[in-house]
Amino acid sequence: MNNKQFLPKLLTASVALALTMPALTIAQESTAENEKKQKDYVEQILVTGRASGQSVRKVDASYASTILGAEDIKKLAPKSTADLFKAIPGVWSESSGGVAGANVFVRGFPGGGDAPFLTVQLQGVPVFAPPTLSFLENSSLFRIDETIDFMDALRGGPSSVVSNGQPGLTTNFMLKEGSDTTEGLIKYTTSDYDLQRVDAVISGAIADDLYFMLGGYVQQSSGIRDAGFDSEKGHQVTLNITKVLDNGKINLFTRITDDHGAWYLPTPLVDGVDNSYTQLGTLNRQGTIQYGPDGTSETFDFGEGRGWDGSISGGSINLNFSNGWSFVDRFTLTKGNADTLGLVPEGAAVDLASVADNGSSATGAVTGNTYSGDTMVQQIGRWVVRKEIESFTNDLALTKKGDNFEATFGYFASNFSANDWWSIGNQAYHVVTPGGEMLTGIECNDNADSCSWNYDINSTGDGTTTALYAALEYQFSDQFSADIGLRRENHEIEYTVDEGLDGVITKAVQYDESDTALTVGANWQFQDNMGVFARYSEGSKMPYFDDFRDNFGAYQNGEDLIKDVTQFELGYKLAAENFNLYATGFFNEVKGDTFVRRPDAPVEVLTNEAYGVELDAAYYNDSGFSVTLNATIQETEITQSATNQGNEAQRQPGWQLRLTPSYEFDMGDYFANVYGTLSAVDDRFANNENSVVLEGYEKLDIGLVISNVDGLKFEFAVQNLTDEDALTEGDPRNPTAPNGRFIMPRSATFSVSYEFY
Repeated sequence: MNNKQFLPKLLTASVALALTMPALTIAQESTAENEKKQKDYVEQILVTGRASGQSVRKVDASYASTILGAEDIKKLAPKSTADLFKAIPGVWSESSGGVAGANVFVRGFPGGGDAPFLTVQLQGVPVFAPPTLSFLENSSLFRIDETIDFMDALRGGPSSVVSNGQPGLTTNFMLKEGSDTTEGLIKYTTSDYDLQRVDAVISGAIADDLYFMLGGYVQQSSGIRDAGFDSEKGHQVTLNITKVLDNGKINLFTRITDDHGAWYLPTPLVDGVDNSYTQLGTLNRQGTIQYGPDGTSETFDFGEGRGWDGSISGGSINLNFSNGWSFVDRFTLTKGNADTLGLVPEGAAVDLASVADNGSSATGAVTGNTYSGDTMVQQIGRWVVRKEIESFTNDLALTKKGDNFEATFGYFASNFSANDWWSIGNQAYHVVTPGGEMLTGIECNDNADSCSWNYDINSTGDGTTTALYAALEYQFSDQFSADIGLRRENHEIEYTVDEGLDGVITKAVQYDESDTALTVGANWQFQDNMGVFARYSEGSKMPYFDDFRDNFGAYQNGEDLIKDVTQFELGYKLAAENFNLYATGFFNEVKGDTFVRRPDAPVEVLTNEAYGVELDAAYYNDSGFSVTLNATIQETEITQSATNQGNEAQRQPGWQLRLTPSYEFDMGDYFANVYGTLSAVDDRFANNENSVVLEGYEKLDIGLVISNVDGLKFEFAVQNLTDEDALTEGDPRNPTAPNGRFIMPRSATFSVSYEFY
């Protein structure tokens, strides 16, 4: 069944099913929901960004943050964790790579891929202390499901002092907790790309003041870009235990995940290729490559794609003592495998005749079919990255709260490791068609040494980050307060690399450096629900394993490889009963950033500046209409570079916005919510040379929710309704090659759930 048949049938089915539900009294539910929304607009609570670990009203905070509740997340219908980040002002998220492996940019900070200025937290602790390693960024280790209560996202501000000290974006996911009432949900989801998914969650009391939440999912599909087999599959289970004490609570959790999906890559920009195209398919999912000095051959299943097979476990202790003292200790243990296997384009697509040995045709390596000389072919690299990671992180804070001050002293410690085995390159010409097979009768394919670029490594790395931090907030009057935070961090790395898989260590690192971070803020709350703030921050991004491999010469010359970040912020805050507006102006400078197009390529060292304004607004009225807006306007400039000084930072739009109107209404005895999201994005440059332009685009998503008070709910959502063909990036490994990665094509999902309590 194609999309045109599937969409109307799903819509008709969802309405018909709702109309068969028993009658209910919807007016009481509507009134209660309205009152709750009005309260939420004023009383939104932040838990991220506070050194003490204590919560604060969003309108009282002296830094920029965004809150997304469980219902907000459902409406956004993210295809991946990074897809959710599009709802955060100041963030540009390229989530078009699949369920893992996104590129996330923050406030014009420089970057060439992955997410060097992103930290993902679970229950207030980083899931992995390094924000990014090659082929691994934090969001790849996290899957969204029904166990999430809410997420808040801290941009800049005190992030250089708290958590792992990463100065860009910190997103914190909080799990649902149990209560004295036993409640739960079971949900089935399907789609026009053959998704089969079941979610379930249950929570309640084990004993007096001892609560549990247990939930997870199992899913599989052929992928939003059909690979012809189940290219996306996985499962996850999460257990959260909470013990309420007379003076606080203890929390323990574990989340076990085994989930992967096809790695979607740039495709040739030629006729016949659109945003539904993928290189991966039945005829090429298995490929044999050669690696190492002896040319060892091994066959891999590239249908494994990118994913996470591991666990994140941890907990927290929150205690309140007499005389204003409180203590918080939070910890996580993360362990597992984050592998990447994919088919990576190398250069432009060409006519087969230009590369065939006989100048006219070649033969399919799987089917034996003969392909004529006018067939389009492209070199595809069969990349294999095996990555085993582990980390243990602990963050404790002791806070003293007085009549007009709050002082916190904390200690952060993280031990982490990564063991990598790579064989990347391994090019061979494949037919340019979805799942196109490799060919024989081409010298490059039949003799791997003739044209294949390879970079093979076996590496092991261990790191330790420890930090002492302190924060003081002083309330000068009912309206005016100021705060200061300091962090002294020590960073140690032990790292060795065998380049060539011949047992010879070519790079060895023993690194031990320290740095100091600072944040100073002032807040003028001239009304209970309105205020302004100003903030200055100095921070840094410490080097991790790949920074040393890519910049080994600089390390040998004694450079510390620390990226220094300076930020200024000025914000306005308003939270009325049915309207809120948060506007933040920012300026930042990042010194010492390094960019490498691919491993073993030349390094570009640059300084980057950016300034702009972020808008985060929402409106709601009693008639059921609401609208949310987030928007970013920014200017970026490379202020120091050997070759690109004066250019804009690559792959970041000058402006972007998301507008989401929603209307809730009664359907006789039933309750419905129809909503849509319009996203608009400015042009971007695909490279720091600013020689390749990625055109701006608009994308429309819509959805419908029908529910009753008995707990039955039907949800229907369409992403990219107009099937817009737009690019999130060019070819990051060869920017002048006519390749690009498309946004996700049109897709529709339908779910039915039952909630009991």
